[in-house]
Amino acid sequence: MDDFDLFMENICRYTNIDLRKYKRPQMQRRLTALRDKRGFRDFMSYFEALKKDDALFGEFLDRMTINVSEFFRNPNRWDVVRDRLVPELIGNKRRLKVWSAACSTGEEPYTLVMLLSQFMPLSDIQILATDLDENALQKAKQGLYSERSLHFVPPELKRKYFTETGNHLFAVSDAVKRCVTFKRHNLLEDRFENDFDLIVCRNVIIYFTEEAKDVLYRKFSDALRPGGVLFVGSTEQIFNPQSFQFTTYDTFFYQRQ
Repeated sequence: MDDFDLFMENICRYTNIDLRKYKRPQMQRRLTALRDKRGFRDFMSYFEALKKDDALFGEFLDRMTINVSEFFRNPNRWDVVRDRLVPELIGNKRRLKVWSAACSTGEEPYTLVMLLSQFMPLSDIQILATDLDENALQKAKQGLYSERSLHFVPPELKRKYFTETGNHLFAVSDAVKRCVTFKRHNLLEDRFENDFDLIVCRNVIIYFTEEAKDVLYRKFSDALRPGGVLFVGSTEQIFNPQSFQFTTYDTFFYQRQ
C-alpha cells in the first residue's frame, strides 16, 4: 500500500469520506499540490496535521469538493426549468419537493428559489440544500456573493432579491434565504430522502468513479417520485438512463419512470 492509498484509508476511517470512489488521478493531483503547498513531505504527516488543525481540514474539504458555482450557471438549461419543467411539475400542486444536492456555496438553491418565485409565493417554497463541506455551507447561509457570481441573474431578479453591500459584494435577501434549509450530507454514504419532484446535482458527479456514479444514479432515481426529474451538469450526460428507471426529458434532464 503506497502513501496515498494509506491516506485514503485513514481519511475514510476518520471522516467516512471514501476518496476511493473519486477518480484517483485528479484527486491525487489536487491533494498532492495542496499537501506540498502546506509544506508536508508525505501524506501520513499531512493526515496527522489535518486531525489537529480545523483550518487545514477545512481547506482539504474545499479542495476535494471543488466549490465553484454561480447563479443561473448555463442559462439555457435554466430556461428549460422555467419554461417547461416547473410548469409541468407544478400541475395542481401548491408546493414542490426540491433538493439541491452538492449545493456548494448556495448559488444553485437560491437560483431555484428565485426561479420558483415566478410561479408561486415565497412562503410556498422550501428547498433542501446539502453539501459535504461545512465551510461551503456556512458561506451559503451567509449569502454574500461577488458581482461575477451574479453575471447571469436576470436584471429584474437582481433588483428584487439582492442588495449591494459594498466592495462589489451582493447580499441575497432574507426572504430568499428563508426558503432554503442547508444540511451537511455525504452523497456517497448517507441516506437519501424520497418523493422529490426535482433533484438538482450538477458538476460533481463527473469527479466520481464509474462504479460510484452507478450507485449515485440509482439512489437519485429511488429518491424521486414517478415523474420527478434529475437535473445534472453539462458534462454529466447519462448514457444508459433506462437502466436507472430514467427517460431523457431534455439534454441533462432525466425523468423517473
